[in-house]
Amino acid sequence: MEIAEFVEQRRPKWSTLERLLDVAERDGLKKLSLDDARALSRLYRSASSDLLWVRARAGAAEISGYLNDLVGRAYALTYPGKRLRFNAIWKFLAMGFPELLAKEWRMFVASFLLFWAGGGFGWVGMMFDPDAAPYLVPEQHQTLDPEKRKKDEAENPGASTGQQAAFSSFLFTHNIQVAFLAFALGLSAGIGTAILMFLNGVMLGSLAWVYTSKGMAGWFWAWILPHGIPEITAIVIAGAAGLVLARALVAPKGQSRRMALKREGKTAVQLLLGTLTLFVLAGFIEGTISQIHPPRLSVVFKLSFALAVGSGVYAYLWSGALRKALRGQVID
Repeated sequence: MEIAEFVEQRRPKWSTLERLLDVAERDGLKKLSLDDARALSRLYRSASSDLLWVRARAGAAEISGYLNDLVGRAYALTYPGKRLRFNAIWKFLAMGFPELLAKEWRMFVASFLLFWAGGGFGWVGMMFDPDAAPYLVPEQHQTLDPEKRKKDEAENPGASTGQQAAFSSFLFTHNIQVAFLAFALGLSAGIGTAILMFLNGVMLGSLAWVYTSKGMAGWFWAWILPHGIPEITAIVIAGAAGLVLARALVAPKGQSRRMALKREGKTAVQLLLGTLTLFVLAGFIEGTISQIHPPRLSVVFKLSFALAVGSGVYAYLWSGALRKALRGQVID
């Protein structure tokens, strides 16, 4: 069949589709009658087939462009982009994320143990070899005198506010980067994720020893824990997300690794996205309560605040496991 003959034969259907699209785009699909809606769907499929036929023929660029536009408009109406609605986000954060975490509790525990194994290594390493500080203690703390810092805070509480705010901002950005890196390194079969979790634990453990060795354990944990509980928890969950990716590579369960990654990747990404609320909470606390040291806020108050925050965070995170238990479901 020649192009001219084809166009002459199909033009009435294209014109009808164009008219229906004009009405639907102007007034909405709900304004179409049931017969018109069915006709639009039928003519859209027909025009898609016509477009393929025309594209296979040379010298039909103008007709091809017209049909491409027509099909594109029909596609946009038939498959509108999904809108990210507030209630969907709320439902995921309130129920979906905790239930997903309950399902992946083994990965969470593995990531948690890797982090705190690093913490123990950092503590013991500094205890037996304080000269190892250049290798274990975070660089910005290697020249810090904890006792001088405590004295400065007591004598002039506002003196280092700017420095604290800058360091707080650095930590917030750094920890989000660590979380995303822990997730991405899951593609190294989990080796990179495991090393990263361990090393971040090492930094915390070694720094804790520095302050504890100066008799400032209470001051240190009162500084770290208020924001550290949600922040470290978020990093551990990101590590768990990385281990979920690793599981797809190491144990694809009879599927190709590509298909396994596609399956596990959805779970891993959802776990990672769920950590963002924890980072926001940690960032808010880090810029306020965490940076207000004694005598303005006592160690007892800050540790009590940290306990309250931690209780709330973990009650929320394990609410999914509780709901499953109440429904009589086994947490596998």
